[in-house]
Amino acid sequence: MRDPRLQTFARNIIRYSVSLQPGENILIEMIGVKDPELAKCLIEEVYAAGGNPFIELRDPAITRSLQMKGTQEQFSAWSAIELARMKQMDAYVAVRSGDNITESSDVPDEQMKLFLKYFQRPIFDERINNTKWVVMRYPNPSMAQLAGKSTEAFEDFYFNVCNLDYSKMAKAMESLVDLMNRTDRVRLVAKDTDLSFSIKGIGAVPCSGLRNIPDGEVYTAPVKYSVNGTISYNTPTIYSGTSFENIVLTFENGRIINATSNDSKKLNEILDTDDGARYIGEFAIGVNPYIQHPMKDILFDEKIDGSIHFTPGQAYETADNTNRSSVHWDMVLIQRPEYGGGEIYFDDVLIRKDGRFVIPELEKLNPENLM
Repeated sequence: MRDPRLQTFARNIIRYSVSLQPGENILIEMIGVKDPELAKCLIEEVYAAGGNPFIELRDPAITRSLQMKGTQEQFSAWSAIELARMKQMDAYVAVRSGDNITESSDVPDEQMKLFLKYFQRPIFDERINNTKWVVMRYPNPSMAQLAGKSTEAFEDFYFNVCNLDYSKMAKAMESLVDLMNRTDRVRLVAKDTDLSFSIKGIGAVPCSGLRNIPDGEVYTAPVKYSVNGTISYNTPTIYSGTSFENIVLTFENGRIINATSNDSKKLNEILDTDDGARYIGEFAIGVNPYIQHPMKDILFDEKIDGSIHFTPGQAYETADNTNRSSVHWDMVLIQRPEYGGGEIYFDDVLIRKDGRFVIPELEKLNPENLM
């Protein structure tokens, strides 16, 4: 029997997240998903909305095999084919799963750089800038294990997170967006962290179920050369299949001048992918009340209640500081007391302390008001 929560989930994605209209084309990409039920639900909802569904099934292990030996010419040709299809799409849904989050960890760095630059980046840019898109995970035992939960408990958690009232969250975010749009100087303080930068003139973007599921962040970007100080991230992060912990970045005039972690050599190799990888492309504040702890899945971790993420690499055109890179690496700092606490200041005014908003116009974003 089909889980009724799955049909609700699919309906929210098609009707709310991408707001599919009659006659629109939508690409549904299923990556590592073994259970076909969500795809079936999505197809049914697309037809109910009057749209045209297109399906792509991918396996992470097969992608790894292609990455291992692919050439620049092959990746470029492959990308051109995929890009032509993406240009025919009005909307895009990606559902990602898989048994092994480190499947591509042994792909040589040079091969991964070729893949990201010549295959992935052109398609990514088209999808980000010219379609209505939403990206999500699909629960499986591997994700449950990462979250430290039983499979059944994780499924309950997943649907609580993904099926919350995102329209209510959107309304609550309006005051934070307005404040960020009026802010010049930002200061982040936490354990071994003191970082300052400007967001003046960049603009803030609310994320309330229209681009990611789960969702719950407001993002902008620092003025490119304004970042100074040090940030110590306190959550693990996966990049290209490799797990990194205890990342510490030091900035001078926007550029990362020192970077350490449990694997400093590989960290710096990624940050040397291109010039833009050592500058920041995104600053965001996470507010999802159901996501409290990291699980090495960035779609969840970057939305953690009481967190921020500060992202080396590519900026979004919707909050553009002009930084360009084939890297976009969301790294998360949680500022709740059990993770060491911390503060956010906007123009020298404390707006969040130990993960809770402390000025009246933002209190509606505290977790008890979003559930």
